[in-house]
Amino acid sequence: MTTSPIFERLAALAEPIRVRLLRVLAHDELAVGEIARVLQTSQPTVSRHLKQLDAGGWVLRRKVGTATYFRLSLPDLDEDARALWALVLTDIDAASGEPASQYAEDLRRLEGVVAARAADSEELFRRLGGRWDDVRADLFGGGFVFATLAALLPAGARIVDLGCGTGALLPILAAGDTTVIGIDREAAMLEVAGHRTADLPNVTLKAGLLDDLPLEYDSVDLAVCQLVLHHVKELGPVFAEVARVLAQGGRWVLVDMVEHDREEYSATMGHQHLGFSEATIRALTSEAGLWLRSWRVLPVDPGAQGPGLFVAVISGG
Repeated sequence: MTTSPIFERLAALAEPIRVRLLRVLAHDELAVGEIARVLQTSQPTVSRHLKQLDAGGWVLRRKVGTATYFRLSLPDLDEDARALWALVLTDIDAASGEPASQYAEDLRRLEGVVAARAADSEELFRRLGGRWDDVRADLFGGGFVFATLAALLPAGARIVDLGCGTGALLPILAAGDTTVIGIDREAAMLEVAGHRTADLPNVTLKAGLLDDLPLEYDSVDLAVCQLVLHHVKELGPVFAEVARVLAQGGRWVLVDMVEHDREEYSATMGHQHLGFSEATIRALTSEAGLWLRSWRVLPVDPGAQGPGLFVAVISGG
């Protein structure tokens, strides 16, 4: 003989403590320990009743790290279950004496538990202090920072990474609704970049030189050139090529080393230039019919051993 679901629902609500439990979960999402403090009972008791309510579909659970939070799943219940819960609430609201005072006390303690949670959160941040970045990185990694910045890129933007190397920047630039081209002269670099971007249909790789770009006129909305320019001997043709491919309103973001005196870099790393001054970049942009919109020296990374860096934003004239 099949048992009607109504009897299972009635059985779930037959224990007053389970009704109290659901009533507080209708007001806020709580962990087992918080529910125990509100109901003034033990955590094993709360867990036992939650197990029965969970089996009946009365509660939803959500994992946050090592903690599990519960709430009343009223919107997910069927019409009969919602009608039964409404009837129980009507009876509770109409009650007087001990049951009514018990429910009211539960809600007062709930306010205190929620307030303590906020205080605990503040204490956590105070205690972690400078370690918070490490904690957040352990929980979520660091990729979301770049994805957040990539979301600022205009939809449909045509982007080129000049001297893309192994393609480290390409997945970041391709995170939005963009079309991305990576250009490099070295086949070995492009091979690695190809593996890195194999699953990104909006990324294309091309072999080419910065002074002879394999791109059409006015075909780029954003050009990026990161730590590449100091390897190029003749800079004028590079700036002229960028001016040729930049579309109306396009930008070129250039990151490289500020002027320095580490002459050994020329012999050991093949650097053609010992960094750049703002005046040098401004003169090169002007000669190519471009405009240096901004120049900023970046903060020094305490762990970095190389010269300081700058970021310049350049646009068409």
